[in-house]
Amino acid sequence: MTPGPETRDVSVLANSGIGKAGNDGTGDADHARSLGKDGIREADDASSPRNGDGPDAAYPGGRRQETDRGGATVILLAVGLVFVLVGTFGAAVAGAAMAAQRAAVAADLGALAGAVKALDGEVAACAFAGDIVVRNGARLIGCRLDGLDLLVTVEVTVSPLPGLTRAAASTARAGPVRG
Repeated sequence: MTPGPETRDVSVLANSGIGKAGNDGTGDADHARSLGKDGIREADDASSPRNGDGPDAAYPGGRRQETDRGGATVILLAVGLVFVLVGTFGAAVAGAAMAAQRAAVAADLGALAGAVKALDGEVAACAFAGDIVVRNGARLIGCRLDGLDLLVTVEVTVSPLPGLTRAAASTARAGPVRG
């Protein structure tokens, strides 16, 4: 048989004196078989892919095909971006809900405080209600006396995202107990 480009004549290497076996019990042919294409002895450790046990043993030809082009990295970045956007949107919604709650609390407290001064007139009642509303972080946008009941309307401004400003308004009524 004539050696082709894929096969090597092992007997030529064995008879040439290259890589003669020592006293380890292996013959010259076994030693020549472990030589690589360049005539350099390959490693005989257990992790060698030629042994069939190495990390590349499952791949054809004992070499790993480099088909991974970073697809998992792109997917991981896209998933991370989705989490950031959902989190930002959730924080904006929560900020708007908190503003509505702050407006309702400020209106309730302002109306209760102003109702105490309802007998002193609308100006005194609304001034006292306005002071309490401002202390609660809101702005008084409407106040009127309806008999002994005081109606207070307040507004809380919130900026959940940069460049996005929203206002939450609330109205409360307070007065004496009837009936």
